[in-house]
Amino acid sequence: MTMTIEEIEKVIIVEGRSDKKRIEGIIKEPIEIICTNGTISVAKLDEIIDSIYHKEVYILVDSDDSGNKLRKQFKRELPEAEHLYIDKMYREVAAAPRNHIATVLLSANIDVNTEFLI
Repeated sequence: MTMTIEEIEKVIIVEGRSDKKRIEGIIKEPIEIICTNGTISVAKLDEIIDSIYHKEVYILVDSDDSGNKLRKQFKRELPEAEHLYIDKMYREVAAAPRNHIATVLLSANIDVNTEFLI
């Protein structure tokens, strides 16, 4: 049985498609992954907020200027979201080792494929 987007309780917001692909292979539970594709307009942000109302929201963006800018925007507009951080040495979610991302996701009680926890 596949779940519809409405039935999925958790959402991870990332910057780009490569970040989304990186995370999809690690996560074991049904989670909606939304790409902002970099900076985001207020209208697009409002649209995202409306679509994720009543869901557990996680923000996982790059450790760089654009990622920090996006994170600030989400902290202001979506204060209940949980912010996840990759180690600054990797800078980008897409460049971080899968086991590092898995550990970050697991710390937020997101079910991950155990093969990445070795």
